[in-house]
Amino acid sequence: MSDTDIPHLDFTTPQPYPTWARMRSECPVMHNDGSDWDSRVTYSISTFSDAEKVMRDWETFSSSVNAEVIGQYMGDLILAMNGPEHRQYRNLVAHAFRASALDRWDTDVVVPLIHQLIDKFQADGKADLVAQVTSKYPVQVICAIVGVPLEDFEQFHQWAEEINTGPFDHERGMAASRNMRAYLEPIVEARRTDPRDDLITDLVTAEVDGEKLTDEKIYGFLRLLLPAGAETTFRTMGNALTALLERPDELARVTADRSLVPEVIEETLRWETSVPMISRISAKDAEVGGVTIPSGCPVSVLVGAADRDETRFDDGEEWKLGRPTQTHLAFGTGPHQCLGMHLARLELRTGLNVILDRLPNMRLDPSQPAPVIEGYAFRGPTAIPVLFDV
Repeated sequence: MSDTDIPHLDFTTPQPYPTWARMRSECPVMHNDGSDWDSRVTYSISTFSDAEKVMRDWETFSSSVNAEVIGQYMGDLILAMNGPEHRQYRNLVAHAFRASALDRWDTDVVVPLIHQLIDKFQADGKADLVAQVTSKYPVQVICAIVGVPLEDFEQFHQWAEEINTGPFDHERGMAASRNMRAYLEPIVEARRTDPRDDLITDLVTAEVDGEKLTDEKIYGFLRLLLPAGAETTFRTMGNALTALLERPDELARVTADRSLVPEVIEETLRWETSVPMISRISAKDAEVGGVTIPSGCPVSVLVGAADRDETRFDDGEEWKLGRPTQTHLAFGTGPHQCLGMHLARLELRTGLNVILDRLPNMRLDPSQPAPVIEGYAFRGPTAIPVLFDV
């Protein structure tokens, strides 16, 4: 295959899946020439088996590259750690996501917040579910769990967006990072002397084998958790609602049989994960899919492409219920599998059930443009206009 025949990765395209499908069949491990912001040759991985291999082999494919990219905005970052350092840090913060905490958060935080949001528009018979629910709900949940004032959630939502998109606007991303830390510092210090039942208290008091988290690791984790926990879940929830609303028969079936909601969540995560790629760097020469990747090359694992791989998922490009149970890669795999995945599933499950309960006969508003899931690094709809019975 000549270079002109190789699928071209366009980092600005809102719909990368056609290119990724072609990659899987023609060039599963693709090299990309250096760009204006990084002169190194990079590699993109598009099949499920290769993606899983790269994510599991942390010794060959290091996550340290995350310190170069997003680490400058988030700080001392668990995503950039490997080996014993990563295990120790993960053990320290994992306690905050224990099962008993999730149960308490569902009852005390998640359920009340989703109801409060719907209370504001239920009598209207119409809504934009992005503007009025999905963009507010997960960030409010994270703020409440972390222990920051709920009335400041809009500021945290803005900071989260600006930190997540820091690589595209450096000055804005750095300013958001500094502002978030300045806001959090007095709260963190207060929890050292006045512990409360929140995640910041869990972080400042966490101890494993006599070791506690340093301040830089605490702020790094909070800068990661607030954007990651809020932004990814809000987009995934919008993707799930879009999938259902575009398929009225399936929406009716799920509304009548709530045992299908977990399947809706897993199929949406597979079909339209909100963050369709993760970054690694080769720590030594390696072979993936018959291609040699030299040491020191950034590697982009296209999770969104891998989770539509036809060799693993029949009709992988389609959203449909009733698939055989198979793991996907939306939360990663290996030592860096997402710590917050159980919280994300809880929020999605509770949120979808409450929306189905409280917005009867929910349907797309025919007078408004239909929702479109789009984006390259982050995917989700910007609006979901609906009507419902009052």
